[in-house]
Amino acid sequence: MIKVILWDIDGTLLDFGQAENYAMKKCFSLLNMGECTDAMVARYAAINAKYWERLERNEITKQEVLVGRFCEFFEKEGLSVKKAVPFNEEYQLRLGDKVFFNDNAAALVRKLKEHKIIQYAVTNGTLAAQRRKLAASGLDRLLDGAFISDEIGIEKPNTGFFERVFKTLSDVGKFEKHEIMIVGDSLTSDMQGGNNAGIICCWYNPKGDRNTKGLRIAYEVKNLNEINEILFTK
Repeated sequence: MIKVILWDIDGTLLDFGQAENYAMKKCFSLLNMGECTDAMVARYAAINAKYWERLERNEITKQEVLVGRFCEFFEKEGLSVKKAVPFNEEYQLRLGDKVFFNDNAAALVRKLKEHKIIQYAVTNGTLAAQRRKLAASGLDRLLDGAFISDEIGIEKPNTGFFERVFKTLSDVGKFEKHEIMIVGDSLTSDMQGGNNAGIICCWYNPKGDRNTKGLRIAYEVKNLNEINEILFTK
């Protein structure tokens, strides 16, 4: 029986793509950098993903991700690289301006809360952005807490991240690893982290991508509400 769910935020409970698109265009406007098109956002997103994957492999630091991605993007777009630092600072704030849920996730979290399922957020996002998102979405009031890598000092999928989670859970109750499930969209962060931690892995895979990493995945869902069947169908 699953008693604890560890939710990824960006790309799982929340639609990060829409928030990213809004935040990029808002920052371009605020910093007087001209028009930011959907095509530009798509090119940035590809660069951004590459930097986060390098962070997950412990190849670069979080700060190198946050600034480096914009440096590379601006250089390729013919924009001033000097804007990278102030752009990133503004971007962290704007990411929390608007909230877009995947699959009416707030209602799902609320229902699971009523069923006494313990629920925490587990995220590699920055402290500034994630706290604003959690507050704006109301998830800070629905979830039992949040583990944010900036506060912990270590990123998913490292085992140290999950050791902090287990330590907190031990103060809440006695939970075995087969009673804890992580739900996330990222193979390299969420599913690899779940594998490293030895807990149940549920891959949120709305696009029907292939598991190319050979990871142990107990459940795969295209809609978050399928989790009801996992939890409550015998």
